Amino acid sequence: MSSTQIPLTATDPAGPTGPASGAKGAARRGRADITLVLSTGFLALVVLLALIGPLLVGDPDEQNLLQRLAPPGAAGHLLGTDQLGRDVLARLVVGSRVSVLVGITAALLSSVIGSVIGIVAGYTGGWTDRVLMRLTDVQLAFPTLLLALAVIGFVGPGLWNVILVLGITGWVSYARVLRSEVISLRTREFVEAARVMGVPGHRIMVRHMLPNVTGPLVTILTLQVGTVILAEAALSFLGLGVPSSIATWGSMLSDGQLYMGTAWWLAVLPGSALLLTVLSINVAGDAVRDRWDPRTYTS
Repeated sequence: MSSTQIPLTATDPAGPTGPASGAKGAARRGRADITLVLSTGFLALVVLLALIGPLLVGDPDEQNLLQRLAPPGAAGHLLGTDQLGRDVLARLVVGSRVSVLVGITAALLSSVIGSVIGIVAGYTGGWTDRVLMRLTDVQLAFPTLLLALAVIGFVGPGLWNVILVLGITGWVSYARVLRSEVISLRTREFVEAARVMGVPGHRIMVRHMLPNVTGPLVTILTLQVGTVILAEAALSFLGLGVPSSIATWGSMLSDGQLYMGTAWWLAVLPGSALLLTVLSINVAGDAVRDRWDPRTYTS
């Protein structure tokens, strides 16, 4: 053995790229698959409840002051009642519908705006790129939630107002990430060939650029759904989101904070639903990122 060779030890029997490394990657894939199944299963349950849950539970606004603050497990109320005798389970189910609608719709709106700005800026370059990126910098200077609070405080609360505000203020991540991806793609051979053949720029962006940035686009979209759900809950908690006549997880948290000492379930249950939903979305988003970037498993 020469003096420059490094023998493999018992702690590294196969070297950095041998079977040991492969087994470690397989174990990591196995853990990722388990978490993905659990998270997608929970998300499927939330979506199912949002779609058909209101048909299975009672009226979330029906009051019965004789049964106010009934604990979980009380007769006819699996998860108890609130301070007005309303069924907590029914209100949780209706709140899931609001969260799913706001999260998906606002995230899709942001993805459309950000994708257009990012792809156009990255492909055209020049003054167009500089103007659009300065617009992005201005948007970044304002915290999204603070800007949403200011706008909703001006236009008034409402379901579609919340969706529009959160959708219009959440496009920056898409624009910056897709711009960088398009800049790396615009000098590739297939893009140059399309230019030589006289393909218009807008067609190149739609048919060649957009399919090649689908990976990061889907990843950001998945993760932003959870961010939007949290933002909607925060606005409803402050009374500036969905009207109080509609049950939401944020408004349930706001009402339940006054009864933490006597009726813990009023705040714990909607808070747990919000936590598990956003956590599952983030886990699913990480799994989507790993699927689009296999190098994650080889590190």
